[in-house]
Amino acid sequence: MNQPHSTTDTAPGGVVVDLDKARAARTTTPDPEPPVAASTPLPLQGVVLPNPRHGDRPPVWTRGRNAVRVLLADERTRNGARFAVRHGAFVFAGGAIAARRAWDGRTLSRYERMMRTAEAQGMHEQALEWEVRAAAFRSARHQRRMDLLKAPQHVAKGAAIGAGTALGGLLLLGVVLAIAEKDLALVVAPTMTVIELIRWIVVFVSIVWGPLVTVAPWLALLALWSVGRKRQAAPAWTLPAAAVSTVGAPITPSIVVTALRDLGIAPMRAAIKDMGDAGAGMLGPIRIAGCGVEVDVTLPSGVSTEEVQKRRRKLAENLSRHEHEVFISIPQAARTVRLWIADSGALDEPIGPSPLVTDADMSADLYTGRAPWGQDLRGDAALLSLLQRHLLITGLSNQGKTASLRALALWLALDTSVEFRLADLKGVGDWRVFDGLATVLIQGPTDEHVIEATHMLEAAVREMEQRLVLLEQSGATDGVTREMARNDPRFHPIVLLVDEAQVAFMCPVVGDDKRPYGGTKATSRYFMAARKIHNQGRAVNVVLWQGTQDPTDQNLPKLVREGAHIRASLVLGSEEQARMALGDKAVNGGAAPHKLRMGLDKGTVVVAGDGVKLAPGQSSITIRTHFISGEDAIVIGDRAKALRAGVTTLHSAEPVEQADLLADVATALGDAPRVRTQEVLQRLAALNPGEYREWTFGDLKQVLEAAGAAPYKSDGQMVVGRDRVLAALSERDQDTDDSHEA
Repeated sequence: MNQPHSTTDTAPGGVVVDLDKARAARTTTPDPEPPVAASTPLPLQGVVLPNPRHGDRPPVWTRGRNAVRVLLADERTRNGARFAVRHGAFVFAGGAIAARRAWDGRTLSRYERMMRTAEAQGMHEQALEWEVRAAAFRSARHQRRMDLLKAPQHVAKGAAIGAGTALGGLLLLGVVLAIAEKDLALVVAPTMTVIELIRWIVVFVSIVWGPLVTVAPWLALLALWSVGRKRQAAPAWTLPAAAVSTVGAPITPSIVVTALRDLGIAPMRAAIKDMGDAGAGMLGPIRIAGCGVEVDVTLPSGVSTEEVQKRRRKLAENLSRHEHEVFISIPQAARTVRLWIADSGALDEPIGPSPLVTDADMSADLYTGRAPWGQDLRGDAALLSLLQRHLLITGLSNQGKTASLRALALWLALDTSVEFRLADLKGVGDWRVFDGLATVLIQGPTDEHVIEATHMLEAAVREMEQRLVLLEQSGATDGVTREMARNDPRFHPIVLLVDEAQVAFMCPVVGDDKRPYGGTKATSRYFMAARKIHNQGRAVNVVLWQGTQDPTDQNLPKLVREGAHIRASLVLGSEEQARMALGDKAVNGGAAPHKLRMGLDKGTVVVAGDGVKLAPGQSSITIRTHFISGEDAIVIGDRAKALRAGVTTLHSAEPVEQADLLADVATALGDAPRVRTQEVLQRLAALNPGEYREWTFGDLKQVLEAAGAAPYKSDGQMVVGRDRVLAALSERDQDTDDSHEA
């Protein structure tokens, strides 16, 4: 039966409380809250008040939990736990290593692993060789087992024969002693001596056996611990900081294989896993190369060289190096990458001074010498051949571009046969040392300086065309030889150097002939002059060097950058810029100026193209250039001036008389009312080869459209109308007259 609810309860002190009355009182008139005295502290949230049953002490379970927490948080406890786990792991790992070694020594697992490695790399001859070795091992093991089956019989027979022989020898020795001493008892004396010796051996073994049995397991554990400790085979969190840190550690085959395995390329990880610890078979010999090491890696099937190149940073971190300390290039061998791994911190050390500074007697010869530009990553001297080679160097601002370019020019200035014509479109005095060395020196960033630089290139184009005619008339079959360059002033080398060339390409000024000085189209005067020099200048010893920054299609046109024989780049901001500076082939082959460090790799250039010695299969080289200060540059410049008979430097270039395009088109048309555009181009080329030889339909159309005499279709063919050209000429002349009257 259900008991009725009780309406009373007993308070802890034994007082009876009527619950119905208490509830009725709470529902009718709630008790007012007692006032809080100012001196009464308010209870704090989260504070555990003492239990009155235990006085002021917390309960036992709370005290125990706090004690455990303090114990676990203590650094000595953590160090002790790490110590115990570390050395316990050494023992277990040592046992596993010893067991694996024993297994490898007694089975065919090692040979099978080597065969899988060779097959994975496509080395079938090596796989067959390991298969022959495995067969020989199998045969030898079978013979050992057969011998072991016959061993008891041979042992018993050998023991019986040995015992009989020994006993006979002892008795014979006793007989000899007995005869010698005339004592018959000595016949058994040697035998008894041996028996006594055996007794003492048994006594000694019985004494030592107990402690030996006790100590032997501990000695075995110590040996296993030693094996595990040598390999540092314990969890990384248990190892001391000195053991965990591998920064600057020597590069070994196992480190390289582990770094490749952990790149995140699934086929490579699977292939290395199948190879076991023989994954080092992918590696060629690790060779010392300058301030680092070099190793060729033959990649497993299914892994491309591009995949490894894209993971350069991760590979460097796996090798405990910074990204700039690992370089990946593609050698000639198929499916192979070449890793150059610097010693930790070696690339942050400066290289030595330039030989131009240390050797006061250094001379230069453009035809037979090479410019000492710096050191490659191996630490070898990087020498650059400048003979009849156009040069382009680019990079971000303030990374050493001008200093690198000036170092080459200072060496070449020591060859007295070389003439410099120089335009510095930055104009802060970096090239002031060439005042008295260069025949033309333009310094300044304004549009007027760009116009002067353009005139300088156009004057060189005229001279180049004259030289081509002279070379044809000379009958020379080997081009401009060294003797011609030194003895005939008409063929001496001319170096046209434009620093900050992007200023010229971005110049907005338009000349009187409606042609802009800057720009990247065929109507641009600077662009067209650079193209003409690139096309034919080297054949007659006229070369163009340009330095530019932050390359884009707008400030460094494709036709101009691809016309350079030597292309060098300092640090850049993106791979796209690197491809503009060096070309796709170099970047695909491992060139990575965009991986250089801003500010830290000043003066480090990645060089592609002709003129620099490259390893077989490589498309680029990284050079740490020598820095020549302004004071040292003045000293070298004074040496070069002393070698010359005196050079008068002009600070502006003579403007080139420009062809009158409309007038030339009118002349080419003659009396015909209209002429096909293709025929107009042919007539223009015959009229002025130097100006119009490379013109295309697009060039002609652009010029005529700007003058208001655009080509049009007639009978399905594009033609140029004589009336339109004459009307454009008349309008231009009228505008010129009006401007003069004004």
